[in-house]
Amino acid sequence: MDNQRIVAVEWVRWQGQRPRTAGSNARLGAHGMAVNVPILRITAEDGSRGFGAYHGQPEHTTALLGQQLGEIFEAGRGVREPWLPFEYPLWDLAGQRASLPVYALAASFMGAEVSEPFRVPCYDTSLYFDDLHLSSDEAAAQLIASEAREGYDRGHRAVKIKVGRGARHLSLEQGTRRDIAIIKAVRAALGSEAAIMLDANNGYNLNLAKHVLAETADCGIGWLEEAFHEDDVLYRDLRAWLSQHDMKVLIADGEGQADPRLIQWASAGLLDVIQYDIFSYGFTRWLALGRQLDVVGVRSAPHHYGGYYGNYAACHLAGAIQRFSYVEWDEATTAGIDTSGYMIQNGQVLVPNTPGFGLTLDEAMFERAVASDGFRRFL
Repeated sequence: MDNQRIVAVEWVRWQGQRPRTAGSNARLGAHGMAVNVPILRITAEDGSRGFGAYHGQPEHTTALLGQQLGEIFEAGRGVREPWLPFEYPLWDLAGQRASLPVYALAASFMGAEVSEPFRVPCYDTSLYFDDLHLSSDEAAAQLIASEAREGYDRGHRAVKIKVGRGARHLSLEQGTRRDIAIIKAVRAALGSEAAIMLDANNGYNLNLAKHVLAETADCGIGWLEEAFHEDDVLYRDLRAWLSQHDMKVLIADGEGQADPRLIQWASAGLLDVIQYDIFSYGFTRWLALGRQLDVVGVRSAPHHYGGYYGNYAACHLAGAIQRFSYVEWDEATTAGIDTSGYMIQNGQVLVPNTPGFGLTLDEAMFERAVASDGFRRFL
């Protein structure tokens, strides 16, 4: 990035679609089929372009106009603090101008090496409460198991199951019983080799977490995520209980809010996996955080759900973070964005080695969308 100025900003809001409706979780109602895909494209005065997710107000993008690229993107670090809301198109532009995929650019900043072809472990995050209309726990378990098998057939070898039905949607007794039945059914459907994680969205308390883990001890749970609201006293108790029962289940948290105490608690051995969101926390900050977590032996697994673009962007962090665990994969498609360079094979995302984030826009569709209800400004 040099003294080239930004001369144009263009913004559209598209909608993507999941292959099936996503149901509730422990806190919220049905998530539906649609995913929100706001895209910002920036153009430098030499004609180079980058695009990516931008979740702010379109009119705020005019602050970029006239800015020199070297002043807003710092070699060796990434996007400077005032410009972080626009970081995804800026990272894409940096990759385009360097003729490097973002994962290679980010790895070079961190002094890391990347093997080609570049592959990143992923998990299917689509197993929501799609069963609440069913009265039978057995029928519910078979439904979610069949969904897990669909993900397996698409190439996934790891899944995350939403649990905590008794927190809001079902009675405590029935919801907990159904959580356990579903976990067991998914394990039976996927076989012994697939990784299974659980996400309670803070719908459990400490004793419920212990009960569910004890009842599914033969299922080989990989991690329990957001069992309850952040509390180091409860983490310490759960950690001691897991050790006492010789359970290898990891403790994961951080999706809901990037509480800085989580890093302290993870460094003290109370947490194993940090999951700050790929959008609200951001790519540039994640690079610095991942290096910090690598030093203390804690795993990185950025949260991503409902933003489509995060499926692909999160892959590129793995080039720079040694203890990167998984990309959270929310299957969806969006007309206008070509993602064909990415493929899921045997539990891993094959990431294209093309410049930037490896995504391309349908120019005709983008132009129509900007003209109809998008936003465009020139210097």
